[in-house]
Amino acid sequence: MNHENKSDPAWPGLKNMRGIGILFVAVLALAGCETDGEVLIPNEDAVAEYFSASPTVTASLDGRTVELTVRQQASQLRRGGALWARVGPFIFLFTEETWQLLQDYPDLTGVRVVTRTERGDMVASAYLQNGALTDVLWRRSLNISGKARRDGTRKPTLLEDLVRWGEDRTEFEYNSRYVGR
Repeated sequence: MNHENKSDPAWPGLKNMRGIGILFVAVLALAGCETDGEVLIPNEDAVAEYFSASPTVTASLDGRTVELTVRQQASQLRRGGALWARVGPFIFLFTEETWQLLQDYPDLTGVRVVTRTERGDMVASAYLQNGALTDVLWRRSLNISGKARRDGTRKPTLLEDLVRWGEDRTEFEYNSRYVGR
């Protein structure tokens, strides 16, 4: 049985009821995307509360992206050199606080951490897109980052591991003045 409707010139691209049904479902889906509840984004005070335990971190909101600014002391950069400059954003990005924030606010696009000198010069930055890590990868990230924070001064290879992990999972940028790239 042929269901083509060749007599209706108003729908030249849709020759059967199945095509009309698919179009109807697509229109409903698009309409639902526009009006399906409100977008859940925290205000700056709520964002700051997640990171309140870290006095060196300033948290702000740039649209749907959380931005964390961290002051890195000149003595750290002198003592730790390029490795400490590169690891800075990842130390603060891969934390329980960041993971919890992204779980609580799935409409956030991501989190960017920018490390700056005491004078305000950007040392490094890393951006993690929301949803880029599964729960398993988040647990692995927290493990790598926790070891780097706890033992990285005595065992710099842990810092290097965190840098490699972060570079593989984020968009990052380094200031060549501090990293030498």
